[in-house]
Amino acid sequence: MERAPVGVDPGRPNSARVYDYLLGGKDNYEVDRAVAQRMLSIAPDTRTLAWFSRRFLVNAVRLAAKAGVRQFVDLGAGIPTSPNVHEVAREFDPSARVVYVDYDPVVYAHCDALLARWQGVTAMSADVRRPDDVLDRLRTEALIDFDEPIAVMLVGVLHFVMDDENPAELVARFRDVMAPDSYLALTHGSDTSDPQLIERSSADTASSSAQVVYRSPAQMTSFLDGFEILDPGVVPVQQWLGDNLPTTRMVIYGGVGRKNSGLHDN
Repeated sequence: MERAPVGVDPGRPNSARVYDYLLGGKDNYEVDRAVAQRMLSIAPDTRTLAWFSRRFLVNAVRLAAKAGVRQFVDLGAGIPTSPNVHEVAREFDPSARVVYVDYDPVVYAHCDALLARWQGVTAMSADVRRPDDVLDRLRTEALIDFDEPIAVMLVGVLHFVMDDENPAELVARFRDVMAPDSYLALTHGSDTSDPQLIERSSADTASSSAQVVYRSPAQMTSFLDGFEILDPGVVPVQQWLGDNLPTTRMVIYGGVGRKNSGLHDN
């Protein structure tokens, strides 16, 4: 029988653990594997898509680091999978500051254990749906300087934020405190995905932390209001990675925005 840490319900699927399984990880439970297998039975390419999403994250970090950003905040970081954000960012500057934020106790435990030996790399247990709390703690605990550019990663997060939890306001709260030349990268499940897959995943994850809201490309694009949206735009993540990559029945859109000018609140 699988044993779970205190505060973790191994009988309910968890988004980070489902994703970990799709990436080939071992930090998941039977219920997570069952959800993933039902998705894979409808769309076997979902595992490929998970890797596309991970590569999008790596590329977004590299893009910001090449532009001179030296502070990175990975919101809803998930269970660590190499290369991690700090590994990519520190290819450009070994002193780059990185914060991994996640609300799941299993994720936090893994991140904290992984990062214990890395100075300037922090794991934080916090709920991204409470952005003011997260921002305060980034300043006081992780020493993020919002007067300098930062890169915020919201990869595989916003589709777990329900409509009544105001995902657009969440993004706007971070945008408003970001300095010019900061970056924000996001991915999101699209309502253009295969209807059978949407129905199956919605039924499997209802009322759990893995519950998903599939949104339209227009809604996803609106999350980047106030940013300059970089090419190729808010598009299926494959289009950020290269030419001739296969389409998938589950559709995940990705986009990167840059904050170019204007005042920001601190």
